[in-house]
Amino acid sequence: MTSAPNPTPAVTVAMAVYNNGPYVGAAIDSILAQSFGDFEFLIVNDGSTDESARVIDERAATDARIRVIHQENRGFIASLNRLFSEARSGWIARMDGDDVSHPERLERQLAFMAAHPDHGVLSCAANLIGPDGARLPKEGGEKPPTHDAVHANLESGPLINHNAALMARDPVLAVGGYRPAYRHCEDYDLWLRLIDRTRFANLPEALVDYRVYPGQVSNRHLVEQARNAAIAWQARLERLAGRPDPTEGLNELPPLAEIDALFGREGVAAYVRRRVVQRML
Repeated sequence: MTSAPNPTPAVTVAMAVYNNGPYVGAAIDSILAQSFGDFEFLIVNDGSTDESARVIDERAATDARIRVIHQENRGFIASLNRLFSEARSGWIARMDGDDVSHPERLERQLAFMAAHPDHGVLSCAANLIGPDGARLPKEGGEKPPTHDAVHANLESGPLINHNAALMARDPVLAVGGYRPAYRHCEDYDLWLRLIDRTRFANLPEALVDYRVYPGQVSNRHLVEQARNAAIAWQARLERLAGRPDPTEGLNELPPLAEIDALFGREGVAAYVRRRVVQRML
C-alpha cells in the first residue's frame, strides 16, 4: 500500500466502469504506472455484473490513491457527472475502463496546461488496439492541434478524444456537466457548450491506446450517436442566435418527427437525416 494520498491532488483521474472486467485491470495499472504521481484515481463502478468490482477493489487495496465508488447502475452520463462532483482536484483526466494510458500521459498533458493557462480542455492522439492489446491500423486524419483549428471544424463532429481528455473542472460544472439527453455523444455536446468558455488543444502524440472489440457500446449505437450529435449542433446554433436551447433540461431527445416542432423552425430534422446518412456512409 502506498502512503496516504494527497487530500488536494494535482489531478483527478476519473474512470467510469461498467462490465469492463477483461480490461479494467490493465486500464488501472496504466494509471498507477504514470511518471507523474500526484493524482487521485477516482473510479465509479456503475453496477457492474462481471468481475469488474473485484478487480477494482483488488487494485485499490494496493494503492491508496485509488478511491472507489460502487453504485447501482445509473448509466455512463450519470457516472461521469458523479465523477466531476466528487473529484478533489480542479483538473480531471478522463480514462475509460477498457483503454490504456501511456506512462508519460499525465506528465505531458499537465506540462502543456501549465504552459498554456488559458486552455481548459486538452486531449491527444490515440492508438487503436484490439481485444488482446495488439496495435490495429488507424483510419482517419489527426485531431486538429490548436483551439482555432478545433473551433473552425466543430460541425464535423468530436475533435477531442474524450477518453484521453484533461479538463478544467470548473468550466464543465459551470455549463451543467454532461446532459442525459445526449446519450452516446455526451462529449460532443459538452465540447459545443465549453468551446466559448475556454480554449481547446490536442497533443500530436498518441498517449492513449483506445481498445476496440466486438460488442463495444460505441459500435452498437452509431445511428443514435450520429442523430444526437446533429441535434447537438442545431442546439448550438440556437444558442449562438441568442435563443434558448430547446433541449435544455430534457432527459431524452424526442423522435425525429417532432424535432422541427421542438426547435420551432423547419429544416432541423432534414439536417439531422442528412448528417446520419453521411456518418453511415
